This record gives sequence, C-alpha cells and structure tokens, in this order.
Amino acid sequence: MAEIPLIRATALTKSFTSRGRTTRAIADITFAQAEGEFLGVVGPSGCGKTTLLRCLAGLDHPDTGTIEFDGHPITGIPPALSVVFQEYNRSLFPWLTTLENVRFPLRRPSSLGRRARAATREQAREALSRVGLADFADHHPWQLSGGMQQRVALARAIVSRPRLLLMDEPFASVDAQTRATLEQLTITLTVELGLTVLLITHDIDEAIFMSDRVLVLAARPTHILRELPIDLPRPRDDVETRALPLFQNHRRDIHHLLSPTPDS
Repeated sequence: MAEIPLIRATALTKSFTSRGRTTRAIADITFAQAEGEFLGVVGPSGCGKTTLLRCLAGLDHPDTGTIEFDGHPITGIPPALSVVFQEYNRSLFPWLTTLENVRFPLRRPSSLGRRARAATREQAREALSRVGLADFADHHPWQLSGGMQQRVALARAIVSRPRLLLMDEPFASVDAQTRATLEQLTITLTVELGLTVLLITHDIDEAIFMSDRVLVLAARPTHILRELPIDLPRPRDDVETRALPLFQNHRRDIHHLLSPTPDS
C-alpha cells in the first residue's frame, strides 16, 4: 500500500469578489507532499502563492477541490500545523516578552496548575535556545532586530513540534546576510526536528537551496507549470551549494519557466 501523503491538494480553485468584480486567484492546483519533505513554491508576484498557503492552513476555503491532511479532509486549522508569516513585526505580540510570545501556543487553563505552566515555559526556553536566543527570553520584540524577531516567530512555530510547517515568504523583509543565516537555521531545525516544510517564496535561489522539490506556479490565475525535483546533495552550504553546476541548471530552468514570452 502506498504511503499516504501528509498533505494532498486536489483540483483547487479560488476566486475573490470585491466591488462586483471577481478575481480568479487559483485556476487548478493538484499536488501531494510526503512527510519529511521540504517543498518550495515559487511564482510571479501576485500569482496566488499566499492564497494557496491560506487554503492549506485552513484559514481560507477553496471554491472547489479538496485538501487532505494525513488522509483526512481539512475542515479547519489542523492542530499539528504551524505558520510563519513574512511580517514578523505584526505576528508577534509587542506587550509580551520573547519567552511568552514563544509560549503562547502552549498556554493552557490556569486550573492545570503551576507545574504545567512551568513545563510550557521550559518548552519555550528550549525553542528559543534552538534559534540562538536563549539570552533574550526577557526582551520584548521591539527591543530586537528584524532578524531576531523572525527567529522568535520561528521558535513559536516549532515549540509545539508541528507535523507541518507552512512558511509564507518568511525572510523577505530582512537583509541578505540575515536571510542566509535564517535559511541555514531553518534547514538545521528541519533536520533536527524531522519537520515537513512548505515554503512560499519569490526567491528562486532560496527555493532551490532549501527544498527537496519545487513547485513552479504560473501567473494568476495560477496553476502548476512544473514540479522540479532538487537533487542537490545534503548537507548544503550557502556558498558551495550555490556554486554547483546543478544548482545553476535548476536556476536556469525555473527562470525560463517564469520568464514572460513575447506573446504574453
């Protein structure tokens, strides 16, 4: 019997109506992702990548088609799923310390007692340690740099040990050096925690560097142009891996797919 994918999307479509005008965001998308796979999704700006992620997360509902998580239809937000958004400065609570921000998904009724609350704080401290922020537990988000705030958001996403981590252009708002550091950190956490990751990004190099497979999306209304296996050896190095001829071949292929044709 074939292994059931962790997540499967079949014939998804999605449109939005505003002021009497309907915009078709997703035309037809079908794919499956195996447990433990790192899947990258790239496409032109505004093609519907975030709409797809929101549907997969249960935050939006497709007009037609189905989404299954571990073989079961998604009817809401799956409890074994976490999301990291691009705008870290809007996803963190500025009035909470970094420790309490990370602990937030683990909060339980106070009736469970002091021991249970202490256990969740210890889990949050461990997650902060994994992203290199153990010494900043008592800081507030506004006291941290942008890259550090995104590390807090990443720690909050992994603290519950999700089976699926959805990332919506998580490194787009930081500088190039910080971006490279966060990419490598995410890869390390994926291996250490056995995470399944779906990464939405507009950065072709980032998708190739991080992923086991890349879905290349067309312009809106979006559909999958190609599924591209990324057969680069692991572990991957930010300098050496990107210099490989195979990396450049993948980069050339995706650029060609996304380049507008003379008739477009």
